[in-house]
Amino acid sequence: METTSRPAGETEPAAQGVPGARRAVDDYLMAAFPWYGLDAAFTGPRWLMQVGTAADGTVEHGSTGHGEEPSLRAETSSDNQSFAVVVTLASRPVRRSADGTGTLEATSVSTAAWLAGSGLLSCSFPMEMDRSLRQDWLDQQTSVAWELADDLEGSGWSTLSLPVDGIPTDFHYRESEYGWVLAGSAQEGVHLGAYGRGMSAYGLGFAVVKDITEYEQG
Repeated sequence: METTSRPAGETEPAAQGVPGARRAVDDYLMAAFPWYGLDAAFTGPRWLMQVGTAADGTVEHGSTGHGEEPSLRAETSSDNQSFAVVVTLASRPVRRSADGTGTLEATSVSTAAWLAGSGLLSCSFPMEMDRSLRQDWLDQQTSVAWELADDLEGSGWSTLSLPVDGIPTDFHYRESEYGWVLAGSAQEGVHLGAYGRGMSAYGLGFAVVKDITEYEQG
């Protein structure tokens, strides 16, 4: 990974996994890069989540959801949830911040891995834990997710080849008690992250979303 700190100038990605934080499809249409989702082999529900922007309003990343929308309601068991979320992250070099006072770090596969890892955590909740302790748990686990994302060649990751626009592509992949996370790069100037639970990653394929408004219907 190019840096050892989280990307500056972007929205906090820990909210990526929360459907209630969705934004309008207009935000997705403002992106200067193509969005990715699961390919046509997936025939289930598709839904929008939210985008992340730089300080000047430039769209930097966002997520598309597939399957059942994850829920943190006490009556909903995470073991019964089946979903996959695809994170699209614009490939950016080191650049000046919008206000000219500093620089923004380059984005990378590691950045996509962290967005995916923190996204999975944001829609996970150990039901045996008191709700008042959730933020402490989330902060701790997010730090762990960052450390893992910063060491993609480490033992915490394996390699999984999946099609991207029909081309076999190697992804960094890991599983945990909360679900799975993977990260890699596409051919369209973007990095891809994905996370899910109850839906195997091994049979998935990714493709450019031809019409993002189809996700708006949920």
